[in-house]
Amino acid sequence: MWWPSSLVQVSLFRALHEKEEQRMTRAKFFVIVLICSFSWYLIPGYLFSTLSSISWVCWVFPKSVTAQQLGSGMKGLGLGALTLDWTVVASFLFSPLVSPFFAILNIFVGYVLLVYAVIPLAYWGFDMYNAHRFPIFSSHLFTSQGQRYDISAIVNDKFEINRQKYEEQGRINLSIFFALSYGFGFATIASTLTHVALFYGSEIYNRYRASFKGKDDIHTRLMRRYADIPSWWFYLLLVVTIAVSLALCIFLNDEVQMPWWGLLFAAAMAFIFTLPISIITATTNQTPGLNIITEYVMGVILPGRPIANVCFKTYGYMSMAQAVSFLNDFKLGHYMKIPPRSMFLVQFIGTILAGTINIAVAWWLLTTIKNICQDELLPPDSPWTCPGDRVFFDASVIWGLVGPKRIFGSLGNYPSMNWFFLGGALGPVVVWVLHKAFPKQSWIPLINLPVLLGATSMMPPATSLNYNSWILVGTIFNFFVFRYRKQWWQRYNYILSAAMDAGVAFMAVLLYFSLGIEEKGLTWWGTDGEHCKLATCPTAKGIVVHDCPVN
Repeated sequence: MWWPSSLVQVSLFRALHEKEEQRMTRAKFFVIVLICSFSWYLIPGYLFSTLSSISWVCWVFPKSVTAQQLGSGMKGLGLGALTLDWTVVASFLFSPLVSPFFAILNIFVGYVLLVYAVIPLAYWGFDMYNAHRFPIFSSHLFTSQGQRYDISAIVNDKFEINRQKYEEQGRINLSIFFALSYGFGFATIASTLTHVALFYGSEIYNRYRASFKGKDDIHTRLMRRYADIPSWWFYLLLVVTIAVSLALCIFLNDEVQMPWWGLLFAAAMAFIFTLPISIITATTNQTPGLNIITEYVMGVILPGRPIANVCFKTYGYMSMAQAVSFLNDFKLGHYMKIPPRSMFLVQFIGTILAGTINIAVAWWLLTTIKNICQDELLPPDSPWTCPGDRVFFDASVIWGLVGPKRIFGSLGNYPSMNWFFLGGALGPVVVWVLHKAFPKQSWIPLINLPVLLGATSMMPPATSLNYNSWILVGTIFNFFVFRYRKQWWQRYNYILSAAMDAGVAFMAVLLYFSLGIEEKGLTWWGTDGEHCKLATCPTAKGIVVHDCPVN
C-alpha cells in the first residue's frame, strides 16, 4: 500500500531540503513551474475566464439545444470541450499526475460507459424516466413539467416535510444523469466490499498476523527508533468526541433531529468501511464515498427529517473520510520518518484550528456575498455558485426531507435503481473468477470495479470537462511520459504536480483579496461563461422553460 498522494509531498519535501548538484535541480524546477502556474492563472482566473471551458461546439451551433447538450463542457457531455485552466483539471479528482495509470484507465472506462454510452441511450434512445423534460446534466430537482422544484414550499417550520404541500407539487424528478449517477453509486459501494474481500482478504489477514510476528519492511524498522503512540490517546479522543456528540443528540435533539442511537450507528458504519475504502485509496488514489449509503440508510429509518440525515451522513461518511485522510498523513510521516507522536499532535491541533477557521470563513462568506450559492441569480463567471454544496443540499432533500421511499422506492420514479446494488456486489466476483481461470493474464486483476463503477462519483458537481481534461493529462504523464521518459517522470512528475497546485492556489488567494472581495470584475465576451445557455434546456414537446425554445 503506497498511498500515491503522499508521494507528491515526499517529492516536494525532498526537493526543498536535499542538496543537488545537477543543473536543473528539483527545487529550481519547482520554483519555475510555480511562477508559471501563478502567472498564467491570472488569465483564466480573472481576465479571460472562458478559457476555463472552451466549448467551441456551442459557438458553432448557438441555436441548437442538442448540439449544446453534446458540446457543453460544464452542462453537457463535453464533446470537443477544452480547458486551459489547471483548476478545472484538478479541482474534483485532484491532480491527475498522482493517480497510477491503471486507476486512470479504470476511471476512463467507467466514465465513457456512463457518459458516452448509457446516458445517450437513456436520453435520446429511450427517453428513460421522461428524460426529455429535464436537462441532460443537472443536479437540480424538477417537477414533472420540467420546472425547478420549490423546496421551500414543502418544508415546515420544524424543517420537516409538509406532506400536503408535497402532494400538491408532486413527485421530485431528477435529470437522467443525476438519477443514473445514484445507481452507479449504489453499485460502487456494494462492489467495494466484495472487491476488497476477494482480492485483498488474504493480504489483510497475512498483514494482521505479520503485525505480531512477521518481518518489518525498511520503513517500519527505521520508525522503531521513535516511541509509538499510546493506544489510550486514540481511545480517549474517541470517547470524548462520542460523548460530546451524544450530548448534542440528546440535549439539542430538536435542532439536530437525530436520536442518540443514530450517532452510534453512523460511527459503526464508518468503522466497518474505513478499512476497505482505505485499501482502495492506498492503491488507486481514488476514495469511494459512503455518502450515498449513509443517506439511504437514514432516509429509510427516519424519512422527512433532512437535518437528521445530514448529521448521520456527517458522522458516518465524513468520519470515515477523515480517518482515511489521517491514515494518508501517517503514511507520509512513515515515509519521511516523522515521530508518530508528533504526527498525532499536529493532526489533532490542525483539526481544531481548521475546523474553527472553516466555520468562521464559511459564516463570513454566507453573510457578506450576495446570492451566494444561488447559481440562477449569479453571473456566468461567478466563483460563488457552490456546485458541491448544491449537490449536498439536493441530496438532503432527496434522502432526508422527501425520503428514499418517495424517490427510489415504491412511491417514487426510480425504484429500478436499487438493482445496481446487486450488480455491484456480483461484479467483482466475475472479475475474480476470470482472474483465477486465467492467472497468466496480468491485466485482469487490474480491473478495479469500485474505481470503474465509481468513476463518475463526483459528477455532479464535477462536469464532463473536468473528467475529459483529467483523463487526458493523466494519460499523457502517467502513460506516455512514464513509458518513454521514465527518468524525467521519476525526477519531476510529482514536483510538477505540487508546483501547479501551489501556483494556482497563491494566485487564487491574491485575486480574491485584491479584486474579488471588492467585486471588481471584467465584463466582456471572454468572462461571460462558456456560452452554452441552451445546454440546460429540455427537448420534450410542450415543456416551457424560461430562456429555452419551445418544441
